Amino acid sequence: MIKKIKNSKITTKIIAFISIIVIIFTLLYTYDIFITNNSVIALSKYGSRGSEVTQIQTKLKRWGYYNGNIDGIYGTQTVNAVKYFQRKNGLAVDGIAGPNTLKAMGIFSSSSGSSSSSSNSSDLNLLSRLVYGEARGEPYAGQVAVAAVVLNRVKSSSFPNTISGVIYQSGAFDVVSDGQINLTPNSTAKKAAQDALNGWDPTYGAIYYFNPNTATNKWIWSRPMTVTIGNHRFCK
Repeated sequence: MIKKIKNSKITTKIIAFISIIVIIFTLLYTYDIFITNNSVIALSKYGSRGSEVTQIQTKLKRWGYYNGNIDGIYGTQTVNAVKYFQRKNGLAVDGIAGPNTLKAMGIFSSSSGSSSSSSNSSDLNLLSRLVYGEARGEPYAGQVAVAAVVLNRVKSSSFPNTISGVIYQSGAFDVVSDGQINLTPNSTAKKAAQDALNGWDPTYGAIYYFNPNTATNKWIWSRPMTVTIGNHRFCK
């Protein structure tokens, strides 16, 4: 009889211990869901599903980083594509589409409260960084011209239809490959980017440019030239 009572007490303690563990895990899970759903910027990672994942896959596929299906499921292929994008663009390589990675892709969560003005500000900043990296030693008109090429590509059906898409398209700009895209632009580069966004196009519709003194690609020489500004030749 005493043995049965002892066994009963042990069983009760085990059940109580298991119940506590279950409650703790439930609270942690609930907390994680709450934080994820109410974060300032959404966090997509392995196992995530939804429209944001679809945006990530679409952009990465358009830029040549992702070869899988656009299914809205953050699987192994998506993780590897995000890592590839992060590695190429000077970001922390963890395969998670966190705030910095999403910003680099030009993706803004609806929960972030971002408006068209914040999106425009992001476009201006990214375009300024490209101008600074690609043309900071060029005449002012040449800096505006580099920004104008990006905007002309956005308008062209042959290129991605966003500024971030054009800039981060695989192999499009050397400054993305060598990390200079992450340098802080000066006021001149910002002003040049803004002038281009305001409609100034010194290139007359060019979608390519190159330095004749350093270019080794034979194909680029075949493109019809529109104008030469500083060290860059602009062409269609």
